[in-house]
Amino acid sequence: MAEKNEVVFVDGVRTPFGRAGEKGQYWNTRADDLVVKAMIGLLERNPEVPKDRIDDVAIAATTQQGDQGLTLGRTAALLAGLPKSVPGFAIDRMCAGAMTSVTTLGSGVAFGAYDLVIAGGVEHMGRHPMGFGADPNPRFLSEKMVAEDALNMGMTAERIHDRFPALTKERSDRFAMRSQQKLAAAYEAGKIQLDLVPVAIRSESGWGLATQDEGMRPQTTMEGLATLKTPFRPHGRVTAGNSSPLTDGATASLLASHDAVKELGLTPKMRMVSFAFAGVEPEIMGLGPVPSTEKALRKAGLTIDDIGLFELNEAFAIQVLSFLDHFAIADEDPRVNQWGGAIAIGHPLAASGVRLMIQLAAQFAEHPEVRYGITAMCVGLGQGGTVIWENPNYDKRAARKG
Repeated sequence: MAEKNEVVFVDGVRTPFGRAGEKGQYWNTRADDLVVKAMIGLLERNPEVPKDRIDDVAIAATTQQGDQGLTLGRTAALLAGLPKSVPGFAIDRMCAGAMTSVTTLGSGVAFGAYDLVIAGGVEHMGRHPMGFGADPNPRFLSEKMVAEDALNMGMTAERIHDRFPALTKERSDRFAMRSQQKLAAAYEAGKIQLDLVPVAIRSESGWGLATQDEGMRPQTTMEGLATLKTPFRPHGRVTAGNSSPLTDGATASLLASHDAVKELGLTPKMRMVSFAFAGVEPEIMGLGPVPSTEKALRKAGLTIDDIGLFELNEAFAIQVLSFLDHFAIADEDPRVNQWGGAIAIGHPLAASGVRLMIQLAAQFAEHPEVRYGITAMCVGLGQGGTVIWENPNYDKRAARKG
């Protein structure tokens, strides 16, 4: 059996993330235009990559209709100015759409079918709310395959609170507050802006430019979070403050084989080590990253102690806390979401997986003492996804000093 090829994460960019809905900055912007803008920004940052050398494009969207339909990978490739010879396709794994774009095309690189690929995702939740227009099979309820509210993500988060009483609302609120504070500090230090592609936007007041994430709430306090309503059940523990907001945005990444990196003189930011997806009961979908991470670690021959940085998608604070408790990681562990997460940045479903990778890649550059990092997320309908990455900047001497 032939050895697999090395899969390299060369670069990733994203649009600023905007609040979904009429008051959001992207209300008058098409979803496909968002991902096209991200792709153009990615190609402009990497001019040494010949456009006709791109072997495939995979773009994810959860609600594949309207301006998120029509085989997004192909239409976005054409709109982004790639040659007509470059193919493309669309992917849907709900929240892990972009992550699946990366692992699917990355698998093609490992197999030897591809040398250069673009993987990303987009979600315009203002135009396309999750589940809008879907027609779930009645057997799910009639045969009691899932609970009636299993498609209500907020209820699945409440159920994790029910299952693990130690995961209190106070812990969720504190984690959410810290996410806001960490993102604000990262912006203040100029760490986030480097990978943002500005987007022209139009509103009643005229044209403008989206240059930063719109959902940031740096003044969040524990006192303020304690007063928020619990919309999913009376006297519940999940609120708008300790959940990711409904968000619009897009991401795009460039993956390559080792040979292509060497030939074109590219600088790798990460190397893919392993990945895994796993299923759990839809009613507790937030626990999905636990088995997917255990599976990915096993495939890589690593343990959780080998991981020096974590980028975990904060769909809900309780979901991240359940992961941390399972692996005996403290809520305030500095390895986790160093620059904040989806509670502060937003979670445009199918786009978020690459956003995690962008932040991990940037942190790898700052931490030569760290060899391995993880991007992981829960997925609607009861799944989890995890990708393990290796830091090309790893320095054994730095690790010893650390």
